[in-house]
Amino acid sequence: MTAIPRLVIAAPSSNAGKTSVATGLVAALTARGLTVSPHKVGPDYIDPGYHALAAGRPGRNLDPWLVGEERIAPLFLRGALHPRPADVAVVEGVMGLFDGASHPSVEPGFSSTAHVARLLQAPVVLVVDGSAQARSVAALVHGFATFDPEVRLGGVVLNRVGSDRHEAILREALAAAGVPVLGAVRRLEQLATPSRHLGLIPAAERSGEALATVRGLGEVVGAAVDLDAVLALARSAPPLDAAPWDPAAEVAPAPGRPRIAVAGGPAFTFGYAETTELLEAAGAEVVVVDPLRDGLLPPGTAGLVVGGGFPEVHAAALSANASLRADVAALAARGAPVAAECAGLLYLGRELDGLPMCGVLDVATAMSPRLTLGYRAAVAVTDSVLAPAGTRVRGHEFHRTHADPPAGAAGAWQWSAAGAEGFVAGSVHASYLHLHWAGSPQLAARFVAECARRSEAVRAHR
Repeated sequence: MTAIPRLVIAAPSSNAGKTSVATGLVAALTARGLTVSPHKVGPDYIDPGYHALAAGRPGRNLDPWLVGEERIAPLFLRGALHPRPADVAVVEGVMGLFDGASHPSVEPGFSSTAHVARLLQAPVVLVVDGSAQARSVAALVHGFATFDPEVRLGGVVLNRVGSDRHEAILREALAAAGVPVLGAVRRLEQLATPSRHLGLIPAAERSGEALATVRGLGEVVGAAVDLDAVLALARSAPPLDAAPWDPAAEVAPAPGRPRIAVAGGPAFTFGYAETTELLEAAGAEVVVVDPLRDGLLPPGTAGLVVGGGFPEVHAAALSANASLRADVAALAARGAPVAAECAGLLYLGRELDGLPMCGVLDVATAMSPRLTLGYRAAVAVTDSVLAPAGTRVRGHEFHRTHADPPAGAAGAWQWSAAGAEGFVAGSVHASYLHLHWAGSPQLAARFVAECARRSEAVRAHR
């Protein structure tokens, strides 16, 4: 049994201000001298970046679709206890409180914020946008408080409140609903986080500006919210009957400690902390490479992982780094394992929006007005450095680009009758599908083992 004070920040719908309130709460509690463990329901990569800035430790995702219900509490405890135990954990929800995966294989509400709150036995704080309502707020909150008796609504934070009089009306109405008001945040447009075609701009791309935003959110939330009441609510969560997730228990280390480069920097910000932890547990030495700034891969690189991000925003700078593009192409030509997701696929292609990329795959990619978004239950259609054919995984798509299929490459995954998606060519696996490797740890084990085996073969040949 592990006792970690915790709460979930939810909302009736998207765009109510969950991220601002959750990030501000993490920053305000951290400013008090507390160690805060930040988490995010769902697959989103961007919000955890702001959480990490506020907390000074990685923001971790909790998504039952991607990793399975049984791993939610263990992964939560991994984040809350590593690298040091937290005083309190703040879990930001996704969409509306009861909105979950839209997929025929699961029941309604699966992977919703309410689902994760139940799995964590955590009280919920509902962020309510009060900008366009008055007494009706009581009916709204009453409905959310009673919809699911297994979800405990412990308090409300009113957001975008217009004036003292407006706040008084909202508080008076909510007093009859029996749910405590923990705070009221005024309309502060100057603290809005800028967005673009796939949502908020990642914190890593904003650097000093993002730090200022996080600091400002902490000051606003710290002044507008009763932090003592929030902490008391978090401490009411019961101990969890689970052990922390341990990557070393999921995979066996391969011999030789192969060096694996993982793309990072502003262009490749989409990644889960558990990916690196699993690669290391599987025996790899992980080195981060920034394709915007590093001229070459680290010496002795035996494999490359290129995750998601916004290469389309940085296409000119990525293209201008011709020396690294050539080094990546040479690595793949030598038969070293390369695994790429979404943005990684774009980077490995021949060109992106007409600009030269690595040319590992003979594929042209370009921005598209169509948003492709959703959970996927996929099966591997080709043996690859990630998985043997027939392997079943769960992932998600999130992109506004398209890729023309290259000649000579087999498909990577299939999840519909429309055909295979992604490309497998030699030791290269590239796909639009985002995966959380904690849900399929065998991917890391196979990839590192392939890096070790091929590195040994190269040494033996020499």
